[in-house]
Amino acid sequence: MSTTLVRKEDVQRKWYVLDAAGKPLGRTAVIAANLLRGKLKPDFTPNVDCGDYVIVINADKAVLTGKKLDQKYYRHHSGWIGGLKETKYKTLMAERPDFAFELAVKGMLPKNTLGRGALTRLKVFAGAEHPHAAQKPEAWTQD
Repeated sequence: MSTTLVRKEDVQRKWYVLDAAGKPLGRTAVIAANLLRGKLKPDFTPNVDCGDYVIVINADKAVLTGKKLDQKYYRHHSGWIGGLKETKYKTLMAERPDFAFELAVKGMLPKNTLGRGALTRLKVFAGAEHPHAAQKPEAWTQD
């Protein structure tokens, strides 16, 4: 049995559009992470960045299930003493829904150069409009 190993030069990248309206944030982020990583391609190679471009629209209409809006926090530290900042996801989704979606996808990608490269191909927009129509993105339908 032979194994196909894709080289960096042979990667064919496509553009996909994901609509997050009315869907759980985490479930949509999983689909985006898999597309960015290239795991849904038949010639996936783990050590090669073979993912596609992903455009996420309507990030402000994504839902968090359960009590996550009130109980979940985004925490970051400035590095200084007492520099812990906390933001509830209710305010984060109201003010910066695109950042909340990027955080969810970033947590699902590998923490190395492959993950950082894949995250640069993620384009998140709060509304239904995006400026990438020239790339002729396809709507992702397998949910």
